[in-house]
Amino acid sequence: MSFSEAPLFEAIIRIDRLPATGRDLKVSLDEPTRAALAESLKLTAIDSFDATMTIVPLRGGIRAQGRLVARIVQPSVVTFEPVTQDIDEAVDRVFLPEAHAHKPTPGSEVFVDLEDDDFPDHIDGPEVDLSALLVETLALAIDPYPRQPGESLDSLGLNKDGEDSGPFAGLARLKKPGDSGA
Repeated sequence: MSFSEAPLFEAIIRIDRLPATGRDLKVSLDEPTRAALAESLKLTAIDSFDATMTIVPLRGGIRAQGRLVARIVQPSVVTFEPVTQDIDEAVDRVFLPEAHAHKPTPGSEVFVDLEDDDFPDHIDGPEVDLSALLVETLALAIDPYPRQPGESLDSLGLNKDGEDSGPFAGLARLKKPGDSGA
């Protein structure tokens, strides 16, 4: 999904209308939206997608905490059979307005603490759409090499005894032992 595209679903929070105690946000995607998201992420299907978050005000911005629970289907990297993966991921992100008064000048040094947690996301305006956060959380939780239990390359019966196979193996056997190949 590129940044120029419109979001597939909305999870908008208005910062200026957020109560001091915060509010809960529940996102449950319908079948057409799940199908569009599955196509966007190159998955076979997304069977379920439910997120529950608590949004609280924090230093002029917000903090979003909660869980994303989803069930996805994608092809196995070994046999291309469908593999189901259950995803249960914690979501915790801070969105803060950009500090205009403390912008570094060109050529100045900027201290970055690499031991610190994630940097806050910057927001412009009075609202934050958390749909990109939920899609990002799902995308990062996807197994990049899905396989069925017990499935491996050995189960395919590949020849691994060191002898070359394939179209060039026959040509290599025709080559005379004294040929340099050049």
